[in-house]
This record gives sequence, C-alpha cells and structure tokens, in this order.
Amino acid sequence: MAPFYGMVLLLLGIGYLLHAEPSLGHRDIAHTGIIADDVRSRRRGDHGYSAALVHFYDEPLENEMRKHYRTKRHTYFSDDLPQNVTVAVGQSAVLSCRVENLENRTVSWMRKKDVRILTSMETTYTADKRFAIIGKSPNWDLRIDTVQPEDAGIYECQVNTEPKMDRAVNLKVLDVQAKILGSEEVYVKKGSKISLTCTVDMQDVPPSNVTWYHAGSVIDFDSPRGGVSLETEKGKSFTKSMLVITRALLNDSGNYTCFSNKAAPASVVVHVLNGEHPAAMQHGGSDSVNRRIVLFLAIVLPIVIFR
Repeated sequence: MAPFYGMVLLLLGIGYLLHAEPSLGHRDIAHTGIIADDVRSRRRGDHGYSAALVHFYDEPLENEMRKHYRTKRHTYFSDDLPQNVTVAVGQSAVLSCRVENLENRTVSWMRKKDVRILTSMETTYTADKRFAIIGKSPNWDLRIDTVQPEDAGIYECQVNTEPKMDRAVNLKVLDVQAKILGSEEVYVKKGSKISLTCTVDMQDVPPSNVTWYHAGSVIDFDSPRGGVSLETEKGKSFTKSMLVITRALLNDSGNYTCFSNKAAPASVVVHVLNGEHPAAMQHGGSDSVNRRIVLFLAIVLPIVIFR
C-alpha cells in the first residue's frame, strides 16, 4: 500500500504546483530547493518508488518549477556593483545602480546628508548641473562632474516599491594636489638641461598617469626638436614623473604644468637665460631703471639749485 499512497501524494503535489498562485522571496527559493532535493532523492529510488515511474512525473515537475520562477518577475538591485567609490577633487564620479525587472516603478537618487532628491528617472531635480543620470535601463548610474570635497557622503538609489527599496553608495573625495619639486621659478642657461620632477601622492587610489604641458600645449616627445624625455615611477599609492629637456633653447622658456586626472595640477615657470644673471631676470631690469632715475636727478637738481 505504501507505494500506492506515495504515488497519490506525488500526483496531488504536482497538481498543486500547476494551479497554485506563485509567490516570492527567500521562502520560495528554499521551498524550491526542498522540492528539487526531494525530486533527486526520489530519482535515486530512496523512497522505494520505481525509478522509471518517478522519472515520468519528475520531468514535468522540474519544467513547471522553471516556468514558475520565469513568469513571476520581482524587482531587485544587482549586487555585483561597487558600494564604495573614491575619487580625487576635480574628477568625475559614477555611482552605479542596476535595477532588474523595474516594470512601471520609478528610480530616484537621494543625497542622504541633506535628504535632497537629485534625480528621478532621467530627470534632474537639482540646479547643480554637475549631476546627471547616464546609461540606459536597467542601469541608473548617477554621474557627478568636477567633484568637490563637500560632495563626499552617502547617496541612495531608491525604487518606489512597497515597502521602498534603497541601495546606498558611499562617495569618498580625496583632496590631492600634484607637486613639482623645487621653487616656483626655475632658471637655466641656454644649452643646459631642464629637469622637472612632479609627484602625485595618493591614498586608497591606484597610481595615475601624468601629462606635461608647456605653455598650455601637451609636450610632444616625438617632435623634430628631440632631446625631450620622460621617466615615470609608480608605487602602490604614488606617481613620480621626471621631465628632462636637454640643450635648452630660449623658446623652451615658459609655464610647465604637471597634470594628473586624479589630482589638482601643479605649475612652474622656467626661464632660459642667454648669458644673463638670474638676479637681473628676477628684478625685471630694475637696475637700469635706477640708473635712469639717478641720471635724471643729476641733471635736474643742479638746475633747480642754481636758479
């Protein structure tokens, strides 16, 4: 009699699954696992049923389980996206949020420290134009351009389900300044070597690339001029870049800027001297002005005195 009752219970269970209202949540997943384990157990014949008979009812049961979870869609956040974002001042930050099976619901971004709604779907609700939604559904990523120290904090991606769903992303902002070693003005003689070293010290951020500019233009290391080279050293949390210009020319004078996309830039002014002493360059020819004043007084004073 036991095999007969077992078969009846199995048929009743299949009928219930075919007509029952699908439900959601972790309990369903756990229940599915129990059913699947039971199916595998029965397939091995652990309950004394005929393996062929179980297989006959087993395959439709598994197909119905797949259909059950394929047709019942529920909204959820993707968990494989970073919840901590670190950028340097001036960079752009992207806070990620992916919502699966959104259907007719609404996605919004809120800044937690002042409980301010920044965006809702593609619409921006703040006058600060640095904030915008990028990407296409199911991705609702928030981009913040030219990040400032005050932008640091927790942001929430929210979905208007009942109850409300939210996913927090923490933005950390590093106030990093690139540095060019030495003084803000460099004096070299024509034909000698110009050597500039820039360092970018970071924490919690991988080392960055460094670009050098001369008078606002990117330095071309392959230019016909030749004699321009760059050496870069990268550590765990720093970048050191050394620019070397051999056989300095007069038109090598000007502003040199060390730029990193993870730090504020640094600049120096280089003076290439054509045999002139640096002091004369620094004072801007003030000695000649003084001589003119003395000469003027020497001529005018006697005239005024002897009148």
